[in-house]
Amino acid sequence: MKRLPLSVIVLLAVLTLVLAAAALAPWIAPHDPLRQSLLLRLRPPGSADVRRGLFVLGTDDLGRDLLSRILFGARASFAVAVLSVAVSLSVGVTLGLLAGWFRSWTAMVIMRLVDTVLSVPAILLAVLTVAVIGPGFLDLVLVLGLTRWPRYTRVAYAATLQVAAMPYIQASQMAGAGTGRILRRHILPNIAGPLTVVATGEFGLMILFEAGLSFLGLGIQPPAPSWGSILSAGRQYVERAWWLTVFPGIGLFAVVVCVNLLGDALRDRLD
Repeated sequence: MKRLPLSVIVLLAVLTLVLAAAALAPWIAPHDPLRQSLLLRLRPPGSADVRRGLFVLGTDDLGRDLLSRILFGARASFAVAVLSVAVSLSVGVTLGLLAGWFRSWTAMVIMRLVDTVLSVPAILLAVLTVAVIGPGFLDLVLVLGLTRWPRYTRVAYAATLQVAAMPYIQASQMAGAGTGRILRRHILPNIAGPLTVVATGEFGLMILFEAGLSFLGLGIQPPAPSWGSILSAGRQYVERAWWLTVFPGIGLFAVVVCVNLLGDALRDRLD
C-alpha cells in the first residue's frame, strides 16, 4: 500500500486535533461557556481577571470566555454534522440500493423523487423546514439529514447497477442467496468507496449548513454555543471587538477546508 502524502498527514493531524478538542471540551475548556459577567464584556485576547483568570481569546458581549464557547460550539457543530450525515447516508443508500437492484418502476419512482428534492436548493429547503417545525438540536439533525439524502441515492444507484451485473452476483443468486443477503454482503461493501467520498464532502457541508442556520437563529439556540451563533452575535461588534468573528471564522474555515481536501485525497486514492 502506498504511503500517505505529507499533506494528507498534516490535514489528518489538524482535523484530529480539532475533533479531540471538541470531544474533550468539558475537560479542557478554561471557563464555563455560559457564565456571564457584564464587567468583563468585550475584553480583548490575552486579558486577565483576578477572580476568573486568563481569557486567551477574549470575551464576548456578555463577558463569556470566547475560547470556551468556540470549543463547545465545535462540539455542537460536529455532533450535528455526524448525526445528519448518518441519517442522510442511511436513507440515501437504502433507496439507492433498492432502485439499482429492482429497477423498473421502483427505480423510476425513487429517482423521480430524487430529482424533485434536488430541484429545490438544500439550504433553502432546510431553512423553510426548520422555520416550520421550529429550531432545536434533534430537529436540525433530521432536517439536514432528510434534505441531503438524494446525493447518496444517485451514487448508490449508479454503483449498484454496475455491481449487480457482475458474474459473482449472478452466481450468488443461482446458489439461492436472498435479496437482502446479496445487497448486504456483496453489493454494499463494493460500493462503499464512492459513498465514503460523498460522506466526507457532506460532513464539511453539514458543518457549514449548521453554522448558517445557527447564524440565522434557526439552529442551535442560545445560550448554547455554536460557531454560527457566535459569529451572528459578533457581527454587531466587528469594529470594536474583531476577535468575536475572526477566531470562530478561522475555526470554521480550517475545518471545512481540511475536510474537503481530505475528501479529494480520498477520492484520488480510491480511484
